[in-house]
Amino acid sequence: MVCWIFKPLGFGTIKATIATIMGLVAKEEVVGVFGVLDFEEMSKLAAYSFLVFNLLCAPCFAAIGAIRREMNSAKWTWFAIGYQCVFAYAASLMIYQIGSVFTGNISIVGLIAAAAVLVFMLWMLFRPYTEPTKLKKNVM
Repeated sequence: MVCWIFKPLGFGTIKATIATIMGLVAKEEVVGVFGVLDFEEMSKLAAYSFLVFNLLCAPCFAAIGAIRREMNSAKWTWFAIGYQCVFAYAASLMIYQIGSVFTGNISIVGLIAAAAVLVFMLWMLFRPYTEPTKLKKNVM
């Protein structure tokens, strides 16, 4: 099963995993799965983490096909999908693990991972820009 992948995000149950995978087919399917399955055991923080992950994750298959057609490269399409999924996972991990500090359901390993992701994101945002020093040779 793939439920363990979503455990650090707070929604590592089979029901939430099914809803997330169905969200790849079409985002509106997440609502349909919510209507069929019972999600009472999910905390408010886990539900918020679930929402953030599904909103930031890769779009539906039809949109992925449009990305493939517009980029005209399978490599760049997979890179875009992977980037979206990793970013969604990182954002959801930070929300759930840092939020768990305030709810009393703290996981030290998860908190360290969330802090590392936060530090990396802040470093990428605020690092100084360095101008490339190599000049291209003009070909005549």
